[in-house]
Amino acid sequence: MVLPFVKLALRRPHLIPALMGMAWAFRARGWMRRPPFLPLPPKDYMRWRMDTAYGDADAVPPDDELERFVRWAHAMRRDM
Repeated sequence: MVLPFVKLALRRPHLIPALMGMAWAFRARGWMRRPPFLPLPPKDYMRWRMDTAYGDADAVPPDDELERFVRWAHAMRRDM
């Protein structure tokens, strides 16, 4: 599930700060104690998110929808 975000960052480099903020917000607890030692979201959580959003745990959001969500999430964190 990380690949769509990497592709978005390569296509729209100006979104990298928003993507980094989102990655930090969704990170797994204790990520620094388990390999690969990256602040990634738990796979079960991401599967649940995709299932509730698209009705399929293995769904991959369309690029335009992913970009809208990243922008929205960044605006929400900024305005808090």
